[in-house]
Amino acid sequence: MLQRPRGTADVLDPKEAERWQWLESTARRVCARAGFSEVRTPTFEATELFARTSGESSDVVQKEMYTFQDQGGRALTLRPESTASVVRAYQEAKLSGVHKFYYLQAHFRYERPQKGRLREHHQFGCEILGTDAPLADAELIGAAWTFLSEAGLGDLMVSLNSIGDPNCRPAYRQALQAYYRPHQAELCTDCQRRLEDNPLRLLDCKQDGCQALKTGAPKSRQYLCSACQEHFREVLRLLDQVGIRHQFDDLLVRGLDYYTRTVFAISHAALGAQSDVCGGGRYDQLSEAIGGEPLPGVGFGLGLERLLISLGESDRVAQPVRLYLAVTSEQMQGPALALAMELRRSGLTVEVELARRSLKAQFRRADKEGFSHVGVFGPDEMASGALTVRDLLAGKESRHPTTELANILRTGAPAL
Repeated sequence: MLQRPRGTADVLDPKEAERWQWLESTARRVCARAGFSEVRTPTFEATELFARTSGESSDVVQKEMYTFQDQGGRALTLRPESTASVVRAYQEAKLSGVHKFYYLQAHFRYERPQKGRLREHHQFGCEILGTDAPLADAELIGAAWTFLSEAGLGDLMVSLNSIGDPNCRPAYRQALQAYYRPHQAELCTDCQRRLEDNPLRLLDCKQDGCQALKTGAPKSRQYLCSACQEHFREVLRLLDQVGIRHQFDDLLVRGLDYYTRTVFAISHAALGAQSDVCGGGRYDQLSEAIGGEPLPGVGFGLGLERLLISLGESDRVAQPVRLYLAVTSEQMQGPALALAMELRRSGLTVEVELARRSLKAQFRRADKEGFSHVGVFGPDEMASGALTVRDLLAGKESRHPTTELANILRTGAPAL
């Protein structure tokens, strides 16, 4: 029997599917209110797009990409992230000015599967393209903060740093290399390579030995030019104004090459050591790396699998009303289906008993599959135009006219 590939998942449980739908609808609602429009990009792109933007020496390019050659001999890669694709799409469509996009897409990385971290995983992300204003950084962080809050996470904290730009970062790179070279033998194998290719990534390594060394490493703020300093100060000031809790973390970097100036992560204290649930930053040179016109941008991404685990069975994950129509006999199935279709047209989610189970077995099935309500439909109900409904969560029973049932169940109006 063939099985799904390692690092992928099936969603078969209706309650789990509802949690996914609820989280995605929360993201769409938050984005719509803030003026972000949805963008959908191809599942695969030219391999060079990610090699140029993520960095030839990055772990993503070196170890994690799903790359293949098509029948025309072209090197293609399943998208490991979406920012590069969104920037490519903006330039290819010859857009201009400021645009605000969001995406809800699957991403693919060949890495060791962990809880909430799969080889095929799903991300929600936002990008603001066409402006280098600090206000865009603050609004972008505000969108992430709002989404996480409305999803049900409290006690959030934004950690920020500025890693400079092409004017001031070269001096910082040299300072990092000068600090780490005497300790090269103490570094992990990957960091020994990073020391020459991209020393900023040394600060992002999770190996114990490398973690211990980074506390004494030079800090990026010591090397920022005046323009980067002013930009970062303004971002912090704006976050103060909008009431977003934040802290400075001078060892925070991101794992991809395209970041400049602001980088940030949002954490949820209850998650302990692995508390980060969102990360992002500014990427003002990314467009030029793929041969496009200069295009400043800032964005974030967060994994939905990990967020759903973080939320657990939160009361904020609203369970929609689902009505199961149990029938007293096989002859009632046709009339029950007619009622179900009428209720569906009114916006209610309704299922009808399709098998030939006993009434008791139908109730068991409704409870097992997570229906919120069960309605018993028989000759009396058909004749009277009223339905006895049992609320499986509250354990209460009430009787309602079928013409008013959809509105009563949706709004939670008092039982008659």
